[in-house]
Amino acid sequence: MKKENPRSIPFIFILIAGILAFIAMFIIAMVVGAAETSIKDVWLALTSTEKNKTILMLREIRFPREVAAIFVGAALAVAGAIMQGLTRNPLADPGLLGLTAGANAALAITIAFIPSANYFTITIVCFIGAAAGTLMVFGIGAMKKGGFSPLRIVLAGAAISLFLRAVAEGIGIYFKISKDVAMWTSGGMVGTTWDQLQVIIPFIVIGITVSFLFSRQLTILSLSEEVAVGLGQNITRIKTILFIVIILLAGASVALVGSMTFLGLMVPHIVRAIVGTDYRYILPMTAITGAIFMLLADTLGRTINAPYETPVAAIIAMVGLPFFLIIVRKGGKAFS
Repeated sequence: MKKENPRSIPFIFILIAGILAFIAMFIIAMVVGAAETSIKDVWLALTSTEKNKTILMLREIRFPREVAAIFVGAALAVAGAIMQGLTRNPLADPGLLGLTAGANAALAITIAFIPSANYFTITIVCFIGAAAGTLMVFGIGAMKKGGFSPLRIVLAGAAISLFLRAVAEGIGIYFKISKDVAMWTSGGMVGTTWDQLQVIIPFIVIGITVSFLFSRQLTILSLSEEVAVGLGQNITRIKTILFIVIILLAGASVALVGSMTFLGLMVPHIVRAIVGTDYRYILPMTAITGAIFMLLADTLGRTINAPYETPVAAIIAMVGLPFFLIIVRKGGKAFS
């Protein structure tokens, strides 16, 4: 018989283990790559003003891309966890429900019509695109009574995502900017700069912080809206704030690294199997686990076929698609 609470280890120990695993994975990601380095090189790059070739490579190329991996992994994983709790849909994921495709389409339109747009403008446009993609998916899902079933929402998300990706590709072909659009939307941390991180990281930090503040309300909503109302929760306000958080996290991620599907689906399911159903525990562990997973995927992308890059999005999809099929087969309860 399944226990009511799958978490038998105190959360503080799970959190400490997660932080230690994160630190270890970050060190591995910094040391391993096409250009082999040592832990001493990494330490000097982080703490000294020395400027030899290896340290400059670490400081200006590898370090920013691993910082991007940390924040994008955390953002997409937390966005997926919030979506799954808010909609009570075990298949929810920013990449499956139109958010990343909407951001991609908006980005393509901006590159075509405002080629001089700066990075901050592109980021804001990605937020708008993510919001538009979400509204389209849930609008279709609401057209029929009972339309918010997990399967119907996923089907609507797949249809809208295909449509918006076709829009992005069509614009790229027509305006002869396919290469520029593809570089943005291919899904990877290659070429990430400190200037880009300075724009994106504040949005992600704000989004994750707000999600932590609303974790208790999200736990109640994930169980039952009726219970939330009975406890005096303003569910309209809470849902609005959390959807804005999802759009911030997904839009910022797309603006930085392009489309990443399945990360926001997998990580929350894995975390719930370890810590239970309380989002006060799920969200912090989801952020840490998402960062670890993205660091691992980026490290594999850099080393599998070094010195060539293997797309990180492809690595995540290879793991994520079987995971998705298992969840569908088990009715959303395979890992929860």
